[in-house]
Amino acid sequence: LHVVFAIDRGGLVGADGPTHHGAYDLSYLRMIPHMVIMTPSDEQELRDMLWTAVQHDGPVAFRYPRGNASGLPLRTVFETIPIGKGEMRRDGEDMAILAVGNMVQNALKAAELLENSGIHAAICNMRFVKPLDTELLETLARRFKYILTVEDNAIIGGFGSGVAEFLTTVPGMQPVLRIHGLPDEYIEHGSQEDLHRSLNLDPLGIARTAGE
Repeated sequence: LHVVFAIDRGGLVGADGPTHHGAYDLSYLRMIPHMVIMTPSDEQELRDMLWTAVQHDGPVAFRYPRGNASGLPLRTVFETIPIGKGEMRRDGEDMAILAVGNMVQNALKAAELLENSGIHAAICNMRFVKPLDTELLETLARRFKYILTVEDNAIIGGFGSGVAEFLTTVPGMQPVLRIHGLPDEYIEHGSQEDLHRSLNLDPLGIARTAGE
């Protein structure tokens, strides 16, 4: 059926407390056949994803974080996003960082830190957790030896797991893949900034993980 799930408080919620983290939605929604899962990187993309979801013939979920928008100037018109298509936000030569949702902004800032260390990272806003942009993934896997996925969802069954599952289906593609996200444990109370920092999901933590 054409059902649209607008899921707020995606990822770590900070002041709402440890019982309210949106840590598992990407994992349990991925299991549902024909489900489309979208993750906007900013408020403009959120508007476009709502527009896209309303027009799509089938079940759609999109998740967005708790907190204020980034202040991006908004267009007066909506644009339809092709289902299952990500985008390159920054090119690089040494590795690719694939991010979803609000982790895209942190990944872009991490790329600037990596640049200072001589590591030129490409940043991809994957936008869709399901269906994945397999064409883009195959291109990146053939181009880069190192790939890092970043998400504010449980690692088990999440976005990175989907990337790993796809890469096993294509012969001859064996990049070094590292999945970065929430560990297999309950996350305690704390501000979003503090939690991202403690879990290495802030820009410095992502850069540190990418450089290991």
